[in-house]
Amino acid sequence: MNNKYIIEFKQLIKIGLPIFGSQMSYMLMGATDVIVAGRASANDLAGLALGTAFGNAIWFFISGVIFSVTPIIAQLYGAKKFIEIGKKLREILWIALFLCIVIVLIFTNLDLILDQLPTKKGITKISGDYLKAVSIGTACFTIYTCLRCYSEGMTLTKPIFVIAFFGMLLNIPLDIIFVYGLFGVPELGGVGCGIATSIIGFLMMIVLIIYINFSKNYKQTKPFSEFTPFSFETTKEVFKLGLPIGMGIFFELSMFSGAAIILSVFGEIVVAGHTVAINIASLFFMVPLSIGLAAATRVGNLIGEKNPFQAQFAAYSAIYLCSFTALINSIIILLFGSYIVSLYTTEIPVKELAIALTLFAAIFQLPDGVQMGALGSLRGYKDTFAPMVLLFISFWIFAMPIGYFLTNYGFNNPLEAKGMWYGMIIGLTIFSVLVISRLRWIIKKTLKSNISESHQLLNQ
Repeated sequence: MNNKYIIEFKQLIKIGLPIFGSQMSYMLMGATDVIVAGRASANDLAGLALGTAFGNAIWFFISGVIFSVTPIIAQLYGAKKFIEIGKKLREILWIALFLCIVIVLIFTNLDLILDQLPTKKGITKISGDYLKAVSIGTACFTIYTCLRCYSEGMTLTKPIFVIAFFGMLLNIPLDIIFVYGLFGVPELGGVGCGIATSIIGFLMMIVLIIYINFSKNYKQTKPFSEFTPFSFETTKEVFKLGLPIGMGIFFELSMFSGAAIILSVFGEIVVAGHTVAINIASLFFMVPLSIGLAAATRVGNLIGEKNPFQAQFAAYSAIYLCSFTALINSIIILLFGSYIVSLYTTEIPVKELAIALTLFAAIFQLPDGVQMGALGSLRGYKDTFAPMVLLFISFWIFAMPIGYFLTNYGFNNPLEAKGMWYGMIIGLTIFSVLVISRLRWIIKKTLKSNISESHQLLNQ
């Protein structure tokens, strides 16, 4: 194998492993909230689930905007423009602060929408109170995510993992204390998870700020050395790159929400079985997701270094590595799917359907892994608008209509949940082909531009 690929595999794993640890920590925080609230009461679980559904839709969109920080910082870091990195971070923190205010305003007023839903008032009351309680924490997570992307853009991913890991551990006792009312704290049920999350979000933000300020790893960028005013130019750059990322995440998440809504007419067993299979697919997807996020950093660094030839090796290495891990994921799901399903449910009808759907979850891994490698690499090139358009076409022009048709009608026989999975796999496969084609075009364009610049310099 070409030595350049081996170099890139090592770099992606070095950057990606701590990112994987961080992503798992964030996922486990959410899982802890669900488990603790669920043991309190069914209403608390339902209220938390409803509040989280609304809150996550907003949060993932805003976090998508913030994800633009990684390629911005990565390219500057590759170019060794360290002082500019610090200046850029301070300008971006103004944007993050604005988004914090937006989040708090939205979260504290979402009960106006929740009250209009045909849901039991007791549940919507818990949802509204939970969103108010979690609003400050989500705002803190916005600042934290901004600093996290700054750190990851410079390949400093280990500190983020350590902070996320201890945040996840601390979340467990805090959930228990506030949900069940221990040590003199009032019993708050599902709302207590929101308070716990806010405390965790605040602590993680403060710890990361302190670490960045005092660690020698960040000294050369002088992140907090002086006051820098708001910049319209940087704001334009962040939103130009970030809005398409946020919209892309929204298109993907809305596809999964739409699938659940379409399947809801077939009853709770079908929805539950489908949900278990989606959860399993999402859990295994953490591996290629981490590699894709690492690719955004690595490709960005190399583009900043004016090394587009190595950047193409990094991009293709990300796709190969994602494809390999996706294949391993598929094999594990096929071999151990029934055992994994047993961890989620003991209800026989739900279990049988979920096990049947694990075949689709295994197939799902392959196009999902491939697209993540290409998508992450494109972010490193600061190419985000075209992937957003391709996501919309693949998921909402192909995946959802095909899934809806096969679910409800099929070919003389409605396929129910299997039909929706066929649709999602087809949509993802289309997207993986389109996004790889886009990446190849961007690589060729970048290489051609670099050759042209070299010729101009030689002729001067």
